[in-house]
Amino acid sequence: MFNDIGPLELVTIIVLAVLVFGPDKLPKVIQDVMRTIRKIREFSESAKQDIRAELGPDFKDFDFEDLNPKTFLRKQLDNEDLGLKEIRNGFDLKKEMAEVTDAVHGRGGDTPSPGGRVDMAKKPEDPGEDDRPVFDADAT
Repeated sequence: MFNDIGPLELVTIIVLAVLVFGPDKLPKVIQDVMRTIRKIREFSESAKQDIRAELGPDFKDFDFEDLNPKTFLRKQLDNEDLGLKEIRNGFDLKKEMAEVTDAVHGRGGDTPSPGGRVDMAKKPEDPGEDDRPVFDADAT
């Protein structure tokens, strides 16, 4: 519960508690706080049991940690049935962004360059006189 509290922070909290409540009232305050925490835990466990009972026998293995979005996504990404690992591993965002950038700047094309990128700056060979498109004077 208090995994991220260091020793200096713990000493500071104790000193503040002694100063605020005094050494004679501090044990009573600690008992009241512990009793409140215990009642909150009992209430939450009772609520969990009621929810499990209402859901029925199909959800007897239901874990409330699964409602945490991070836990849900982690479990779904580790699920082999969906094939999400292959999709995630097969998608190279840097490569896709480089291709989009090249296409926007007019550097993409049909022939790959030595670096793996497509170079659109190269013009196709001029067609022969026989292959020229028909010139339409009215279209210009």
